[in-house]
Amino acid sequence: MPTGFESHLNPPFSVIAPARQLAPFVFDSPHSGRNYTPQFLASIRLNRRDIRRSEDFRVDELFAEAANLGCPLLAANFPRAFLDVNREAWELDPRMFCDPLPPGCNTRSARVSGGLGTIARVVAEREEIYARKLSFAEAVERVETLYKPYHAMLGRLLTETKARFGHAILIDCHSMPTNRETARRADIVLGDRYGTSCAPMLVEAAAIILKDLGFEVEINKPYAGGFITEHYGRPAAGFHALQFEISRNLYMDEARIEKHSGFASTAKAMRTFAERLIGLPEACFAANPALAAE
Repeated sequence: MPTGFESHLNPPFSVIAPARQLAPFVFDSPHSGRNYTPQFLASIRLNRRDIRRSEDFRVDELFAEAANLGCPLLAANFPRAFLDVNREAWELDPRMFCDPLPPGCNTRSARVSGGLGTIARVVAEREEIYARKLSFAEAVERVETLYKPYHAMLGRLLTETKARFGHAILIDCHSMPTNRETARRADIVLGDRYGTSCAPMLVEAAAIILKDLGFEVEINKPYAGGFITEHYGRPAAGFHALQFEISRNLYMDEARIEKHSGFASTAKAMRTFAERLIGLPEACFAANPALAAE
């Protein structure tokens, strides 16, 4: 049964790499993919606009200057609604499948319960995606052709960075929808898995840089980091991971899913943020002593 993703037409990801890496930073954008194939669109009950509500719209473009600053940027080409690499490989909802899931699948995580497993059941507005049940074989194909190659490349970029510089810092880039229920909300949320995924000084320095640029910043509220941050962030081993969530109303029209007049200035601010972050002293990347002792 076709899955709706032609791997020979759409490579799983893009890597924008500098001619020579100049700093121990790697940027990634796992949710900005926008290759919605006709086969996938034909298999769902939502229209093209509604299926895009869970997409981190153009976040890869907001951080496109990373390569010009000497750091690689990895971006998924496939949409998050089709496959989410910020989950465990087999974090699946059995209600979505026509056949039993094999042992080893994580069917009881909070993310699965919320409909947002490796293969999402709902979009951001909690609308059901599929018009039919999927087969487990479809999940296997998506994981083998998209999930595993993406993580293999991300792991390679981080390993090579650590070998070259002695440590590697991943900035995991995302966007967050505007919260219409509250009058005020942070412009940017930094997540370090409550102090476990990167050196504390790095988080503090990133927050200071962003506040200096005029942004309202929160740390770990309400987003502390997903699978990528948790999996790759091992400060005691020299691998740091920081999740970065930017409010979509800063740069896009969320109803029309298109850029608005603030996109250029936001992208310019992200370049400045990245440039200042990359220029931080080595002391900011020191491992958390408490973690190193464990």
